[in-house]
Amino acid sequence: MNSARVLFDKASLLAALVTKIQTDLRALERRQLDTQEAATHEENRAEHAKDTRATEQSYLARGLADRVEELGRNLEALTRLELGNLDTESSIAVGSLVELDVEVKDGVNREVWFVVPGAGGTDLESNGQSIRTVTPVSPFGRSLLGLEPGDEGVATTPRGRRAFEIVAVT
Repeated sequence: MNSARVLFDKASLLAALVTKIQTDLRALERRQLDTQEAATHEENRAEHAKDTRATEQSYLARGLADRVEELGRNLEALTRLELGNLDTESSIAVGSLVELDVEVKDGVNREVWFVVPGAGGTDLESNGQSIRTVTPVSPFGRSLLGLEPGDEGVATTPRGRRAFEIVAVT
């Protein structure tokens, strides 16, 4: 197992995540408005009974509006997140940075995960290290909650079974 530890600034990681979500939200809002306008534009009016352009545009606009709402909720939850001062013996909770060793076919990989209330699956980078966000409602996130350094766990995810050992929690 790799024993090297990298230190991370959680406040900077959270700020980077918030900035990324804000950028994504602005772009998605513009796209949703454009799609909504296209759904009601006269060029998309049905020319015959089987012409579904306007209907398809309205479904797309609705889906984008739902995604805008979801990103807005994620952004609100992230801006309310208080990171606190967890020491390296703390158990994993929302706001924790978790270093773990994950079993892979060729051995073990060191991974770093940031447990956040929203925007799971987002990739961040710090000190040349890739950090991925995970929410406590995801299968992997649920399997991490409450664990401490030295604990082992297994998570069944859409990608399959993942066995891991907690190296550090900050």
